[in-house]
Amino acid sequence: MTLSDTQSRSRVVVLYWAHTSDVHGSIFSYDYLKNRPTLGGLPSVYSYVNSLRKAHPGRVILSDGGDVLQGQPVSYYYNFINTSSPHVVASAMNEMDYDCGTIGNHDIETGHEVYDRWIRESKHPIVAANIIDERTGQTYLPPYHIIEREGIRIAVLGMITPGIPNWLPRILWSNLQFQDMLTCARKWVPYIREKEKPDLLVGLFHSGYDGGMIFPDYRENATEQVAREVPGFDLICFGHDHNPRISRVVNTDGDTVLCMGTQDAASKIAQARIRLKIQDGKIVSKNIWAETIPMVESQSPDAMAFEAMLTEERQEVARWVKLPLGTLTQDVMERDAFFGPSTFMSLIHDMQLSLAGADISFAAPISFDSHISKGKLTVRDMFSLYKYENFLYTMQLTGQEIKDYLEMTYALWTNQMTSPDDHILLFDHDNPQSRRLGLKNLSYNMDSAAGIIYEVDVTKPEGRKINIHQLSDGRPFSLDKTYKVAVNSYRGNGGGELLTKGAHIPHAELEKRILSTTDKDLRYFLMLRIINNGSIDIYKMDNWRFVPEAWTHQALQRDRQLLFPED
Repeated sequence: MTLSDTQSRSRVVVLYWAHTSDVHGSIFSYDYLKNRPTLGGLPSVYSYVNSLRKAHPGRVILSDGGDVLQGQPVSYYYNFINTSSPHVVASAMNEMDYDCGTIGNHDIETGHEVYDRWIRESKHPIVAANIIDERTGQTYLPPYHIIEREGIRIAVLGMITPGIPNWLPRILWSNLQFQDMLTCARKWVPYIREKEKPDLLVGLFHSGYDGGMIFPDYRENATEQVAREVPGFDLICFGHDHNPRISRVVNTDGDTVLCMGTQDAASKIAQARIRLKIQDGKIVSKNIWAETIPMVESQSPDAMAFEAMLTEERQEVARWVKLPLGTLTQDVMERDAFFGPSTFMSLIHDMQLSLAGADISFAAPISFDSHISKGKLTVRDMFSLYKYENFLYTMQLTGQEIKDYLEMTYALWTNQMTSPDDHILLFDHDNPQSRRLGLKNLSYNMDSAAGIIYEVDVTKPEGRKINIHQLSDGRPFSLDKTYKVAVNSYRGNGGGELLTKGAHIPHAELEKRILSTTDKDLRYFLMLRIINNGSIDIYKMDNWRFVPEAWTHQALQRDRQLLFPED
């Protein structure tokens, strides 16, 4: 790998690579969801990276791995409310002087108008080699970008997890295709090596380290697989799984690839130190180390200066989130949903049944543990009540598919008890501090149902847990009959595999099952319902229960204390 002939005969170059990912709208040092200052956020990153740049001028690279446009009211406001001003995310990242970025699935979830606008307004290139424009057959975004530091030529190859069609309505990604990452890397790495002759090749992936959804033609989290099976990478910066992990992977050529991941909300960044020894214009050794660095609440001059540059945007969002909507007549706690019918899930089910005109509703506690106190409701509260910008689908499912769906979701949710002293919830004892917060599986795949009366026998294995008695209106339930079912768009597109793996519906058939879809997200309709009614009085749908109650009553109390010891 030859450098410029103007380089000295022998020297050492040390570069520093700082990486954020899954910032999820944490643009300021204030959490507008929880209404309090926060640890981390882009002001803290700005302050830290500025100190790094001052200590190592001209030798710092800053990248982002996507999922920045969704997650806080501040990003939602500039996504959908104030669409005429410059987007606050682009403005913030431009101030930070990012060198390169890629796009994430939650950025795609905002829709073409939003992410295309953000890309246009961003000064740094947004790269993604595996997003193909169906109209041209070419990549929708630049596949890679070249960065030069201290005479070192660095190629940055971007890719996104290809699971988008399994999670999002086609209207949000119209005219786009998402290629398998392994296939894409096998095409582009040799091309970049031959055409650009870089001294370093860095992967910028919005894809977790491993695991997730795995299909014959792609996998959701492919970082480890690509690092191992596609020789040529020196460093891979990954995200999507919110996993602040540092790993070394030995590829098929016997070379070591360093992979570094970050935590969400800019609470931690990943940083690599790249030491290159150069002799007679050639790199004779490469050493790369990495660490994750916590970002803390910062009152440094740099952090305050960063926020001051965006004062108008911050004040505008602060006014918007305080706008009154109506009144809530009782407390709503999302944590109740893990232990049986709850007011929180009843609120979501009732809205979905009403909007869809459906027989049955499926929904899950998607924020894990949000809490809204009774009293005046504001715009801010809506982001706690419903975290994501999901649309609502009305789909056709048979009674058997409905039962099979529930069999899988409760198998993700509950342990198979063999004695009264067993856990009723399915805990992850090997990793209690993971993003699942003690549970083995993600809470947003733990759907309950409304519109039917049923029992969940936690002593039985998957396939024999669910006993559906009838519809809630008294009509008989039949495994052979077809019903109208309300689900959010993430689920309706195959997210969580409850429809595909659980209900055994081929993914290619899901779109044919959709009878109708809303034109706006569920949070919008929830806000509209509150505004129109003035107040919202929730009744709990006691339409299902865990059995046998002689075992489950005490088990639920014990497990609640384990999951939420402050109760």
